[in-house]
Amino acid sequence: MAYVIVSPCDKDANCVEICPVDCIHPKRDEPGFEMAPQLFIHPEECIICGACALVCTANSIFCSEELLEQQSHFAELNAHYYSA
Repeated sequence: MAYVIVSPCDKDANCVEICPVDCIHPKRDEPGFEMAPQLFIHPEECIICGACALVCTANSIFCSEELLEQQSHFAELNAHYYSA
C-alpha cells in the first residue's frame, strides 16, 4: 500500500516539497519534468504518511486502497515510472 497520484495532477509540486522521504518525482529541476504528464509516487519508498494528499491542490493523491476502479491503473502507472 502506498499513495498514488491520479489525474488531474497539476504538477504544482506542493507534494514534492512536503514529502519527508523524497519519493515524488520528477521535480521541477529534473530532466523530463516538462514532458511528464503528471508527478509520480514511488510505491516502495512511500511511507504512507499522507502529507502529500493534504497539500494537493488538485485533489489527485489517494491511498492505493482508496482508488476507484476507474483509477486503479494509476497505481501501475506510478510504479512503472520508477521501473523504467
